[in-house]
Amino acid sequence: MKKLMLLCSMLVLCVTACKKDNSAKTAAEQAAADDAQIQAYISANKITAIKDPSGVYYQIVTPGTGSYPTLSSVYNVNYKGEFITGGVFDSGTLSNFTLDGVIQGWQIGVPKINQGGRIKLMIPSALAYGPSGRGTIPGNAVLVFTIDLLSFR
Repeated sequence: MKKLMLLCSMLVLCVTACKKDNSAKTAAEQAAADDAQIQAYISANKITAIKDPSGVYYQIVTPGTGSYPTLSSVYNVNYKGEFITGGVFDSGTLSNFTLDGVIQGWQIGVPKINQGGRIKLMIPSALAYGPSGRGTIPGNAVLVFTIDLLSFR
């Protein structure tokens, strides 16, 4: 009898451990939720933004001058990263870096400005740190970056 109870307990444990978590959003549901958050942020802050086909929204705050950088350019920028719900999580200067080492939202947005320009990027979670997050950034966080393109080569 004890063996039967143990076997039944193990079977129940295996079935419940393998059960799909229905509370997790699908990628499409998360994208829709992110887009709604971004649109609410744009409306609340009276921002005129453009939506890139990728889902990144951007506002050219200050147009720069000269040519546009490419994905393979070497960049120098000042930046501020905020949660769309409020609060700065990072800021500083990045020097001599390429876009292959940053989040996809930056790869899409930074080449849209000229040297001396400033851009505001509103980045859906899938193009930031995704469902797992990173450090103090929780999973599925929609992020806002203000980036000044100091120079590139």
